[in-house]
Amino acid sequence: MRNIIVGTLLMVANLAVASESKPQLLRQDYISTTTELKRQYFVYLPDGYKEGDEKKWPLMLFLHGNGERGNGLSELGHVLKHGPLYEAWIQKRNLPFIIVAPQLPMFDFDKRGIGYIDNRTNDSIPKRLANGTPPRPEHFISKEKMNGVSQADMTNVPPLFPLGWEQVEHDVMTILAGVKSTFNVDQKKVYLTGLSYGGVGTWYLASKYPKEFAAIAPVVGWGHPSLMAPIAKHQLPIWQFAGGRDSAVQLQYFYQGVNELERLGHKIRFTIHADMEHDTWTRVYSGQDLYQWLLTYEKSVLGAS
Repeated sequence: MRNIIVGTLLMVANLAVASESKPQLLRQDYISTTTELKRQYFVYLPDGYKEGDEKKWPLMLFLHGNGERGNGLSELGHVLKHGPLYEAWIQKRNLPFIIVAPQLPMFDFDKRGIGYIDNRTNDSIPKRLANGTPPRPEHFISKEKMNGVSQADMTNVPPLFPLGWEQVEHDVMTILAGVKSTFNVDQKKVYLTGLSYGGVGTWYLASKYPKEFAAIAPVVGWGHPSLMAPIAKHQLPIWQFAGGRDSAVQLQYFYQGVNELERLGHKIRFTIHADMEHDTWTRVYSGQDLYQWLLTYEKSVLGAS
């Protein structure tokens, strides 16, 4: 559990930026205030990025799902399995963002009999090929019929999933601050997105730091109504995604949060992929619409917290 340490996160001296203009995937060292251990996170630098260049780049902070937890060192590569980092590095798409991707500690989830964690090996980490790209995984298969659902009663539903991104809140925000100060970041174009556990984490960080981001995109992770007031107050642009056949994070739990935002006077964009299972993220991140939508928003640097 979190061991709160006064002061900022110790950033280790691995923040040197290479001067090449080809896409780069860097591993950056830090000491976690949660675990008090050395860990690493990914920083992806897009095609055309150069040290010392006057060009500033949009930044995307990505929070992965439950199955990609790890020790932040030998297991960090699991973060490459899904999301914008998979698209940019493994599928070699030219996404015009600096992408920051930390890894959530295991917190003993590997001792709970969860098949998709227990049965994984580092051989399952996707590899960037010298030539071409690997085939994309098949979509999840569902036997459920497409069907609309009523909203769930959230009265007794906890606002967060167990041992999620809130546990490393200070680590993540200090990593973000370090990247913003070290790399050529457009301070007005800082975005947040995440899938599943990371989608819930996206809502949580947006609620705690609504001035930090120009826009957010939680994917197959619902936002609890108790988190919505700060987001509505700051009119943070949001595009929420859900899967109509999602058996892991069910559609019925998405409605109360977005309806609470509307009650508070904040309109958001909410897309339900009625035909998709929990891996709705594969369609969302493999498309172009989300990235184009994010880039239409800027924040006030003076108002950033």
